Formats: sequence, C-alpha cells, structure tokens
Amino acid sequence: MPHTALPRLGFGTVGVTDPETIETALEIGYRHIDTAQWYENETIVGRGIARSSVPREELTVATKVLPDNLGAEDLKHSTEQSLDRLGLDTVDLLYVHWPTNAYDPVETLGAFDDLYDDGKLRYVGLSNFTPSLLDEAREILDAPILATQVEMHPLLPQRELVEYVQRTDIYLVAYSPLAQGKVFDDPVLGDIADKYGVSVAQVSLAWLFSHDNVAAIPKASGDHIRDNYEALSLDLNDEDIARIDAIDHQIRTVNPEAEEKVDRTPWTE
Repeated sequence: MPHTALPRLGFGTVGVTDPETIETALEIGYRHIDTAQWYENETIVGRGIARSSVPREELTVATKVLPDNLGAEDLKHSTEQSLDRLGLDTVDLLYVHWPTNAYDPVETLGAFDDLYDDGKLRYVGLSNFTPSLLDEAREILDAPILATQVEMHPLLPQRELVEYVQRTDIYLVAYSPLAQGKVFDDPVLGDIADKYGVSVAQVSLAWLFSHDNVAAIPKASGDHIRDNYEALSLDLNDEDIARIDAIDHQIRTVNPEAEEKVDRTPWTE
C-alpha cells in the first residue's frame, strides 16, 4: 500500500450547498472529504468540517486548483484563498485539477514544492493525468505525491492506471465511481446486488475497493450517504469480481475534450 493511509472511501462534494451534508457524512464515519476550487463550495465544506466534532487530525481534506490558476503566483495565491475558505492552515491533499490551460510542469510543480515547504499542503495530488504525465511529474516534484484522481467505475476499469499506482506506491482516487448513475442500469451489477441483498452502489464501490491502492469519492445526499459508507463492509467473492471485470462495454461520463484538454495531454482508455 502507499506510504500513508488514505481512507478508501471519501465524500465527493460536487454540488454540495449545505454544511449539514458534510457534517452528516463525518458523523456517519467518512474521514476523507474532497472538494475543489471549481465546485465553488470550499466555504460550505469548511463550515461543515468546523461544525463536526471529528478532530482535525483524523481528517484528510483535499481540494483542487483550477486549471487557470496553475501559474506559479496564481497557484500560491489561490491556494491561500482555498485555505481561507476551508478554515484550515494546511490542506492534506492539493491536486492539479486538470493538466491544461496554465499548467506548465516545471513552473506549476515547482510552486507545489514551495507550498509544501511552507507547510500549506501535506501531499500533492495529480488529477486527470495519464501515465506519461505522471512519470513527468514524479521526475520534477520533490514534495510527496499521494494520489492521482480519474474517473473509474465498473464500466471504466482504468486497468493501466490501476497497475501504475500499484507499481508506484500511490493511490488512484476514483471520481464518478457510480458512473453518474449509469451503473444502476447494468444487469450484471444488479444481479450481484440482489445476490448479496445490497444496493448496486455498494457493489460498485466494493468492486473498486477490491483493487489495492484504489479509493473512491462518491457524492451523495440523504440516505445514500450511509448506503455508500456501508460498502466498506461488503466483501465480494472472487467469482463476482471476475463477473464485473468481464463487463464488455465501457462508459465515460466525463469527456476530457469538453474540459479543453490540450494536445500535450493525450487520453487513453
């Protein structure tokens, strides 16, 4: 496993507009909270953390830097703003959200190193990076890399990146781990869920957790917050994992081209 423990199940905050949602997730047991400058809700997330009784040292709080803020000075300034909005002195995991727009490997990652040296972040995250871009970043960075974050779910298994993180001792953090609801239409997942008497969401998350070095950050509200959390207690047998592995169609719910990816960021699988 990677050099530090990252909670395998995190709470994704896209669209969260109420601190109570964060507080509820923490009360249920989530200890990994993921937000981003892009989501425009770091203040809400920070308020939820502040309202919770969970000690700060038990939490992994992650945020991501907008592609337009990846120039050195903008990165440092916007990170300070993120920390202010979150009400934190240090963020546990700070990501490059997409390696596009103002992203320059040497300049951007050098600024991450400076922020690390200044105690503003504990670990670097690299979101939506291909293996070749991860290799490049690992060569440049002195600060420790904890995770890469990409879309991953039973309908997009990301086998190349899973092998990569297992080989390089970092985490793959799966966003959209329920394929934005499309997993609920898959008959294999539905059949396995019926077999175990659980939800398709739990089956999908448990399949992710069956991979070493893979974490997930589903977003949820209401009863789904607890339902997703209970996936941590679900152990799929080898036969059912193999059935999911054999699903023969792939669906990507986040289109890299729509994120204005640049030519130097090829996308595989």
